[in-house]
Amino acid sequence: MKKLLLAIFLSAAFAGTAIAQQTFSATEFNKKLGKTGTLCDTIYSLKIVNDTLTLLNMGGAFPNQKYTVAIIGNKITLDWTQLKGKPLCVTGVFELYKGRPEIEIADPLRINMKLPDKN
Repeated sequence: MKKLLLAIFLSAAFAGTAIAQQTFSATEFNKKLGKTGTLCDTIYSLKIVNDTLTLLNMGGAFPNQKYTVAIIGNKITLDWTQLKGKPLCVTGVFELYKGRPEIEIADPLRINMKLPDKN
């Protein structure tokens, strides 16, 4: 049992390291289309479209945002009104929506309110 727990712990530790190494800046976004990565930036504005779609504009306010994070579904429960001006990291597939950089998120585990440590 101890070996199993140790194996699970080590796997989780290495998985976290792999995600941290795949952090991309907004300038690299187009180079990474179709790949999964993590983007970190400040939320400048947001729009709650309906109860299953919220759009976060990061790196600038709409319509001059660097990219948009589309929060899909209702599994993610954040206080949207308190997010403006806050740093946020999201992990997802880099896509273009109507020619603009976007990441769709439906899983709460894909959002991190803390910026990664810079080593």
